[in-house]
Amino acid sequence: MNRIEKRFAELSSKKEGALIAYVMGGDPSPRLTPDVVRWLVEGGADIVEVGIPFSDPIADGPSIQAAGVRALRAGATPASVLESVRAVRRDSDVPLAAMTYYNIIYSRGVPDFLDAAAAAGLDGLIVPDLPVEEASQLAEAARGRGMDLVQLAAPTTSDARFRAIVDCSAGFLYLVSLMGVTGARGSLGEGALELVARARRHTGGRLPLAVGFGISKPEHVRAVTGAGADGVVVGSAIVDVIAGSLDDRPAMARGVSSLVSSLKAETGPYRR
Repeated sequence: MNRIEKRFAELSSKKEGALIAYVMGGDPSPRLTPDVVRWLVEGGADIVEVGIPFSDPIADGPSIQAAGVRALRAGATPASVLESVRAVRRDSDVPLAAMTYYNIIYSRGVPDFLDAAAAAGLDGLIVPDLPVEEASQLAEAARGRGMDLVQLAAPTTSDARFRAIVDCSAGFLYLVSLMGVTGARGSLGEGALELVARARRHTGGRLPLAVGFGISKPEHVRAVTGAGADGVVVGSAIVDVIAGSLDDRPAMARGVSSLVSSLKAETGPYRR
């Protein structure tokens, strides 16, 4: 049982949902990433998802795309993001997952990338452009290094495909609440709560469920966690706070921690 699994187990015992907070590695600079992660944890984040900037981020909306551009311009690389993870791990036991695209893993070589990721202290990987039909080798290799490969399921996922995704996923199942890319929305996507119930039928409670894409407000967190999700993933709303205070580090720290605190406050405990 790695840190992600342990954290979900701890929260489940308290009937509390997980707040999974996303930050783009290297945004606004590689040297600041460990501090941003610390602010997220101080605000109450249970798990931190660190993005690796990529030039063709097909799952990302405008906010995270802009964060990736800032990170790349600041000199961020996959290696520098893993070094930031290593720096975080020296001082924190927070569960850490990397959100990356498969080309980054493939171009370095799967064994080399996974060895470096595990050595840095990563607990999981989220690879949104890797279909489940091609994910078993990476999942097995990651598992052998103590890391989870988290799979994604969407409202349009068929029942047969849902079963395959559940079988291949570890750590948690990432439920995409809407059709489209990441980005803060004013309201939850249609069918988000129904997707939680449907996923629960497929997992039978064997795998935690986390809802992401469009989750940006306390009421979103309250709705999906109250409906039975084990956690939420919030990214664009956090990235927007960073973008709005690029020249004011104290304001950035306050804004990030304050937003995360307001979201975490809505994760329970709940009776289910």
